[in-house]
Amino acid sequence: MEVFINDVAAFLPNAPVDNDHIESVVGAIHGIPSRIKNRILKNNGITQRYYAIDPATGALTHTNAQLTAEAVRGLAPYPGFTPEAIECLCCGTTIADLLAPGHGLMVHGELGTPPCEVTSNAGICLSAIASFKYAFMNVALGFSANAVATGSELASAVIRSNFFDHLQGDPDLARLPIIGFESDFLRWMLSDAAGAVFMSPQVYPGKKALRVDWIDHISYAGRLETCMYAGGLKNEDGSISSWRHLDSIQEALDKNYMALKQDAGLLNEEIVKVSVDWALAEVIKKRGLKAEDIDWFLPHYSSDFFRDKIYEAMKGIDFTIPYEKWFTNLPWKGNTGSASIFVILEELFHSDRLQKGQKLLCFIPESGRFSIAYMLLTVV
Repeated sequence: MEVFINDVAAFLPNAPVDNDHIESVVGAIHGIPSRIKNRILKNNGITQRYYAIDPATGALTHTNAQLTAEAVRGLAPYPGFTPEAIECLCCGTTIADLLAPGHGLMVHGELGTPPCEVTSNAGICLSAIASFKYAFMNVALGFSANAVATGSELASAVIRSNFFDHLQGDPDLARLPIIGFESDFLRWMLSDAAGAVFMSPQVYPGKKALRVDWIDHISYAGRLETCMYAGGLKNEDGSISSWRHLDSIQEALDKNYMALKQDAGLLNEEIVKVSVDWALAEVIKKRGLKAEDIDWFLPHYSSDFFRDKIYEAMKGIDFTIPYEKWFTNLPWKGNTGSASIFVILEELFHSDRLQKGQKLLCFIPESGRFSIAYMLLTVV
């Protein structure tokens, strides 16, 4: 059975925050400005982003579940469909509000809608695509008459300065930073948002829709070590020591186990190769994909630093898509992790740029332990 995206919604909390005000919102750790902020912002090309933070108090304004529920409520009503009529709700996020129960159940509770099937998908950026694929398969197999998939991030909860204020750092603050590069790096990369898509087996008269042609979701964790993580520390041999094996939660806090971290060196070394030379080459072979057939390329990359590198790698495997066919809103919407592909898709879907028959190739990489997704959509 064919499956169509009938609507896409996104929710970005509060007013946008530009680069001049970012540290006044997320805070300076121990009141000391970050040494790397300007360098990271220059490389990532993000000029504004959104945080679920009250800039006056520093308090969170939304939970992750509330962000997601707002995106779901933003989906347009269709004959027989409103949030109250959802039959299958699939939710993905990086760090949920609670360790348990699942994020999807908390979103369902926030919505307060009638009983339905609910799934929660963990991971990082690909948690949303796992949710999307579950929703897609449910409709394609006729298990549900409709499905809603979501991706959301409340990154601000773990990048605010008060999340690190308990750390003592080095007494000689001129010599060593309070937190390592692997955590400080992400403070200037991540922001908050939620996105939702409504899928059904039909196209509504007079309404634009996107047919889901295929989704390929590939993990290379069997080949590569962990790159982005939370709840542990990375050892010199590449293994991860989990907070579960510590003697106390206090030890986990004192040693910064709970912070989100990125092995930036490993990311720079591997992500383009894995995304293009391995994953895209595999998808091209499997799907008979041709660059000239693609009208829009929707890449979720975390930083403008990777834009030209991805282009050159694609050119290197004879799959060149000119920049005029690329669509991203990273500079003005920010890097919102698992929500990003929905945030990108929402802006393009509700623009006047799409024409019947056009093909959209979506690219979603995840550096957690290097998983990549590609998805092909057709405008109908």
